[in-house]
Amino acid sequence: MLLPRLIARLTGNKCLKGMLDHYEPVAKGAVVLEAAVKEYLYNGPGAGFQALCVEIDNLEGQADKIKRRIRNHLPRDLFLEVDKTLFLNFTRSQDNILDSAQEALNWLGIRRLDLAGDLTSAAHLLAREACRTVEILKPAITGTMELVYGENRDRGQAKNNYREVRLQHHRVTRLSRKLKREAFSADSDFREIYRFLKFIEYLHDMSHNAEGAADVLRAMIAR
Repeated sequence: MLLPRLIARLTGNKCLKGMLDHYEPVAKGAVVLEAAVKEYLYNGPGAGFQALCVEIDNLEGQADKIKRRIRNHLPRDLFLEVDKTLFLNFTRSQDNILDSAQEALNWLGIRRLDLAGDLTSAAHLLAREACRTVEILKPAITGTMELVYGENRDRGQAKNNYREVRLQHHRVTRLSRKLKREAFSADSDFREIYRFLKFIEYLHDMSHNAEGAADVLRAMIAR
């Protein structure tokens, strides 16, 4: 990988910048999801919630276009700064974040959830924590790029960035398990509990895919 990295340094043509380009609509989607959950909990699946669902659909479409553009213009393996399979796996994991966000809102928006207030408040907290995993993925991306291009030689800092994503995902996992136990203990119609569990699962998937993307980044800098 030394030759493509040298070429990138001389020409300024950096293929890994595409990872950051693709991240931008994904990050915006996480912000929209959190706003949509808040809107839903306060005002139900009305016009405000539906508008945010449309916005996240548009962001998912933008992310898909960026992903296709990046993949269609990748150089041959010899001239790519990292292993091509790792690069493609990263964009796939990152793309799955928005897919999970869409599914979470789809399950939420079927109709208003009839559950206890403490459960719905905890759901908002879970959404915040899942979106936090996506937020801290960005330093992991930029740190990887800086290390690959020789702009920063502190491998320890890059590994700390990956560790932060992993630890945040563990927080999301613990909270989602707690919410599932509480949901099954609730005195509610099972249809409501089932919808709530699907919503929780897709929020967890968002965080899980962000962690998966960080794992791929770690593999990119492996010696």
